[in-house]
Amino acid sequence: MKRITQDTTNLVSIRNLCAWYDREQRILSEFSLDLQAHETVGLIGLNGAGKTTFIRTLSGLHEKFWVECICYRDSTVSFRDDGFKKNRYTVFAEDDSFQYFTFREYLAYVMTAYQVKRAYEEEAAALVKGFHFEEYTDTLIRDLSTGNQKKVFLITAFVLRPALLLLDEPVNGLDFQSTEFLYQLIQGYKEHGTVLFSSHILESITLTCDRVLVLEKGKISRTFDRDHMDAEAIRSSLV
Repeated sequence: MKRITQDTTNLVSIRNLCAWYDREQRILSEFSLDLQAHETVGLIGLNGAGKTTFIRTLSGLHEKFWVECICYRDSTVSFRDDGFKKNRYTVFAEDDSFQYFTFREYLAYVMTAYQVKRAYEEEAAALVKGFHFEEYTDTLIRDLSTGNQKKVFLITAFVLRPALLLLDEPVNGLDFQSTEFLYQLIQGYKEHGTVLFSSHILESITLTCDRVLVLEKGKISRTFDRDHMDAEAIRSSLV
């Protein structure tokens, strides 16, 4: 595997993000985060800590928020800025969109929407094989199992190779072999960009991440880097 030198340049910086469904009960409060280029970051927290709300907000899908500043590559942006949108892709824990597309149709749609010009068919075929998805590429997404629907969006994400890849509970619904293959893909993604993913499975965090962020009461309460990524310490921080 090609060795990637860690880039200390911030890819994304967020300052003092607040998000809510009911304004009197904030899900995120004074949430600040820096994501470096070419790193893998895990986001972990108890149920209700705000992991999914943050990923949805960062993806431009959650409207009830206030933020002091968002920067992408040192330029001030909004979550819905066109340039920012074209440099990120999100795989959600559950996604019922594009139900009447097949995988092939969806992949072609995304690559066109993101204006990707390079040939990607060979890479897509390798990912389809790695996820054991060969017999489902022409099946409507609505007719796939939960795990195979997840594979549609994961394969698309890794073919697309955005600068910022967001994964919300990515191993949910996957079989053992596909989970192991996904870990390999996440570990190697620094060649292309940055991964931020949430998970309640500690193994997925400790096996793949350069940093782990503990989300508690709407903000980052603790950070573990690779040299101090002790599973028991992380588990204890969630109690």
